Amino acid sequence: MDISKVGVIGAGQMGNGIAHVMALAGYDVALNDISQDALDTAMARIEKNMGRQAGRGLISEDDMARALARITPTLDTAEVGAADLVIESATENEDIKNKIIAGLLPHLQPHTIVTSNTSSISITRLASRTDRPEKFMGFHFMNPVPLMKLVELIRGIATDEETYKSCLAVVDRLGKTAASAEDYPAFIVNRILIPMINEAAYALYEGVGNVASIDNAMKLGANHPMGPLELGDFIGLDTCLAIMHVLHDGLADTKYRPCPLLTKYVEAGWLGRKAGRGFYDYRGDMPVPTR
Repeated sequence: MDISKVGVIGAGQMGNGIAHVMALAGYDVALNDISQDALDTAMARIEKNMGRQAGRGLISEDDMARALARITPTLDTAEVGAADLVIESATENEDIKNKIIAGLLPHLQPHTIVTSNTSSISITRLASRTDRPEKFMGFHFMNPVPLMKLVELIRGIATDEETYKSCLAVVDRLGKTAASAEDYPAFIVNRILIPMINEAAYALYEGVGNVASIDNAMKLGANHPMGPLELGDFIGLDTCLAIMHVLHDGLADTKYRPCPLLTKYVEAGWLGRKAGRGFYDYRGDMPVPTR
């Protein structure tokens, strides 16, 4: 199917990144959120990030101007429904995603493909609550979207081949690489990555090392660009905890039990960079370990 217009629901960190790369690739984008402030913030962030790319010579000023003109911020779900491809990119909460998708369905065209940027939730289950499970799949971008080259494509049990090929063509046009994953909890990347972060939290919880020693050990001993605790703060500790719950509930294996310390940080509102505190305190000039 020829896709020319893309709807993105959710203008947060992931949603604005998706709108950014789609517009640069030549797609018309309807960027939707429930708050005008969120849309204004997203458009300012997109312009700033594109400006950085232009400053480094990765795109031209004309490329940037044309891409920004292709993005239409909107509070109206109906404008999103007019798209050929919709990417839901709201918070990692299944009830919220189901409500968003249910509100979108009456506005969709018969051919519209609906996808979710979920990082862990069952695509089959999300699709079953729609009128088009064969045209529904997972479209999981990595953060930060403009920089990361991978997109996970996840087929639900009912996803048809035409839908998969259409989404694969979009990934190719974005200049990214697709990794096809089966619909099991957390798919590929987060099935491996988030338990590592959870295990690092256990190492901290049990006193094996402090925050700095754990992160330095993995950066210098395993050549990781970021330590696991620093990475957890970057992703968001609430998102990490939500994915651990999906793994624990979906696979019924005690090795996926969320670390009590991770739970405690989330309960305290110490969610990482976005909250100013997590495994590190970001409120000063330099991040300071909290343990």
